[in-house]
Amino acid sequence: MKSISTLILFILFSFAGIKAQRPIIVSDDSLKIGKSQMPGLSVTIPEVEYEKTLKLWIKELQSGTKSKVVTENSESTIFGAEKKSISPNPMNVYSKLMNKDSLLVLIVSFELKKDQYIDRSSTPAEHAKAQKYLKDFAKDQYIALVKDQADAEDKKLRSIQKDLSSLEKEKSRLQKSIESNKTDIAKEKENIVIQNNELTSVSAALIEHNKLLSTLDAGSTEQKEKMDYIKDLEKKQKKIRNSIESSENKINKCNNDIDKATSEIPANETMQQKVMGQVAEQEAVYQKYADKLAKIKSY
Repeated sequence: MKSISTLILFILFSFAGIKAQRPIIVSDDSLKIGKSQMPGLSVTIPEVEYEKTLKLWIKELQSGTKSKVVTENSESTIFGAEKKSISPNPMNVYSKLMNKDSLLVLIVSFELKKDQYIDRSSTPAEHAKAQKYLKDFAKDQYIALVKDQADAEDKKLRSIQKDLSSLEKEKSRLQKSIESNKTDIAKEKENIVIQNNELTSVSAALIEHNKLLSTLDAGSTEQKEKMDYIKDLEKKQKKIRNSIESSENKINKCNNDIDKATSEIPANETMQQKVMGQVAEQEAVYQKYADKLAKIKSY
């Protein structure tokens, strides 16, 4: 119960850092550049970084045209900008980017001709195109930000899932090791039985042939042959005993490996449960960002 409560707290803390998606609002506004007050439009861009957004806005203004943006503080001006999505003719664009706590406000004045600006008095088509242009820019910035956040959380999720997979593989390896060692123990026990039977036979033969050796004449050919035969039996006896000892050592090692693997499995299973909880938590966090991203894309 305590571990479940702890997991819930972890999830709540993780969610606490996730900001809900906020609307992108395009409004009629006015822009003051120096002493001039010009009609224009403003758009809100939630959560994004000021410096990065300003650079991207300047890049956007300069795209498709040879003109360069002149920037002073937060104010940007470009003359003869080509913005075909708004108007087929070059225009002057004046803008100001302001940082308002957790969102940016971009105010833009589109000058189609001398003292002719896009505002609520413009044609509905021009007004709608300018609104869409600003909204698309703001939406792209917001999407890029939240996509980076979602990708970062997905990377964390895949890392935790990889940890879980490693634990599962390790448990499988431990279980296979136990079964393999049990199989080896059975083989070695079988070998011990066979070798013990062989040892009994060879030991009995040694006793019998040593008795016969005592009855043979010293220095005779029969005695020499018998002694050579007995040496061969002794070598065979030693080899059998070495084989038995080797099997016993292998059995001891296998039992030690089984004990070690058996003792590690419960700790592995406990860790798997913990990591599975982390996976569930991180899946929920990632899904929150994925949902947020999907909603922003639907704007």
